[in-house]
Amino acid sequence: MMFGFMRQAALLDSESVDWMLDVFDWALVNFNRQKLQAETRLIYPNNEYFPGEESSVEGMAALIFTQVKTYAGIAALPCDLQNETGISHAVSSGPELPVAADSKKWVFTYHTHTLNNPEVLIASFAHQIAFHIVSSTHNPPPGGKENWPHAAEILATLMGFGVIMANTANTQKIRSCGSCSGPAVERESFLSQYDMSYALAIFCALKNIPAKEATLHLKKTLRAFYKKSHKEILNTAFPGNARLASLQATYFSTHQHAIKDNP
Repeated sequence: MMFGFMRQAALLDSESVDWMLDVFDWALVNFNRQKLQAETRLIYPNNEYFPGEESSVEGMAALIFTQVKTYAGIAALPCDLQNETGISHAVSSGPELPVAADSKKWVFTYHTHTLNNPEVLIASFAHQIAFHIVSSTHNPPPGGKENWPHAAEILATLMGFGVIMANTANTQKIRSCGSCSGPAVERESFLSQYDMSYALAIFCALKNIPAKEATLHLKKTLRAFYKKSHKEILNTAFPGNARLASLQATYFSTHQHAIKDNP
């Protein structure tokens, strides 16, 4: 039998796609729905979104962290920023929220080597922020607590950091041997670069963002996969079509409906 011989295989397995859609739904139910619906946009790793210069590693890390906090909607949240040795330093921000005597500030860490690749630092901060948010809810994400770091990467995508998360999901590890030419940088990723690219495509479909807007700053090795993902998701034959349409109708009714027939 040759029926289906020319049928293209799905880019990701159905279980992974269903889980991603579940996480998008869960995040919109449990967190700042208005911000996630109306205010989030694609955040690009360039000087337009991350302007400014600092004369020190600590100053640059604090500047980037402050900018990521602002995009994530927690600009006024009291935080403690530490380098890899545990040394804290000041972070400029708006008026901070009052902190109860028995509460602790959210702690964020960075490795000084990541300043060699600011996109990795941005992704690391975005994931840490998302992880704190995920772990603070009383309703655990789909898959349970063991999926917190994975769900946090999806939440970071929903917060607008999808391009950056995908670009840095397969970054070379830091080298420690003395004979190497120097340290490369990495972020601790829990989903693959293809998973993150697919999650980015779901985000753009929900927000009705054209594929070319994401590929503008997506690394070249992911552009073809992303375009295929975006096309697959918008096709009426997409198995998750009903779920995507439901999410759009429930949370993004003010956006133009993105699902269409792409035979």
